[in-house]
Amino acid sequence: MRSHLLEGTVRHRRARPFSYGLEHSVWYAAIDLAELPDLDRRLRLFGHDRRAVAEFRDRDHLPMPARDLDAEVRAHLRTEGEDPADWRITLVTNLRVLGYVFNPASFFLCRDQEGAIRVVVTEVHNTFGERHLYTLRRVVEDGTAGSPFTAGMDKDFFVSPFISMDGRYGVHIRDDAEGLRLAISLRQDGEILLSTSLVLRRLSLTDRNLLRMLLRHPLVTHKTIVLIHYHALRLWLKGAPFFRHGAGAGAGAGAGAGAGAGAGAGATESVRVRGTVLAREANR
Repeated sequence: MRSHLLEGTVRHRRARPFSYGLEHSVWYAAIDLAELPDLDRRLRLFGHDRRAVAEFRDRDHLPMPARDLDAEVRAHLRTEGEDPADWRITLVTNLRVLGYVFNPASFFLCRDQEGAIRVVVTEVHNTFGERHLYTLRRVVEDGTAGSPFTAGMDKDFFVSPFISMDGRYGVHIRDDAEGLRLAISLRQDGEILLSTSLVLRRLSLTDRNLLRMLLRHPLVTHKTIVLIHYHALRLWLKGAPFFRHGAGAGAGAGAGAGAGAGAGAGATESVRVRGTVLAREANR
C-alpha cells in the first residue's frame, strides 16, 4: 500500500502589522485515491463513504462535493490541460473523526509513472462553507522523483478576514523518503506577510497506527476549528485589520491558500469575528 499516515508539526508566523506565531502538533492521512476500496476492506477503524471512527468521504472534497473523487480530480486536471491517465494521485488531508472534519487545506499530489510530482492541486476551505482549487505547476521542471516542487499562485479566494485580497503565495514542497515538508509564504508589496510550514514524518497506515494517532491527538478535527476561532479572537483583540467577506478587492475579498499547510497560515485565522460562522460539513 502506498497510502500512509503523516505526523508532525504545523508552524505559522505573521509578520505585520505585528508579529504573531503559533505551533501545533498535527497528523494527516496521505491517501492514494486508487487504494480507497482496499483500505476500506482492510482497516477496521477506517471507512470510505461509510460510518467509522476515522472516515474518508468523497463529498468532503472539491467545490461541488465529489461523488467519485478520483475520477473527478482527473477530470479537473484534464480541464487544466493535463493528461493524468497514468498518474498516481495522493491526497494529503484530515479524515473525519467521530463524524466531523474541517480541512483548511488539502493537497492532491499528482505524480507521473516515475514518481515525480507534476502538479499539486491545493483545495482550500473557509469557515463560510466555501471551497476553492488552486492548480499548481512547477516553476522549474527537472523531472526527478523526490526533487522539491516549487510554484506560485495569486490569492483569489477568501479565507481570513485579517488579510486583504492583495498578494501572491509561494509554495515549496519536498516529498521524499524522510517525509513531507511543505512551506507556503504570502507576499504583499514585496514583503512576506505570512509564512507557514508543515514538517511531517511517515507512518504506515494500519489500524494500530491509526489508533495511536486518534489517542495521541484526540478529536484533532474538532481541535482545528476551535483553534481557528481562538487565534482569530486573539488577532482581533490585538487590533489586526479586519476585511469583510465580499466587500471587494482590497477591502476584504480575500485571504487565500496560505491557510495552506494544513492547520495553517490564513486558515488558522479564518473566522467571522463578528457573528462567528462555523463551517457546516455534511455530517449526515
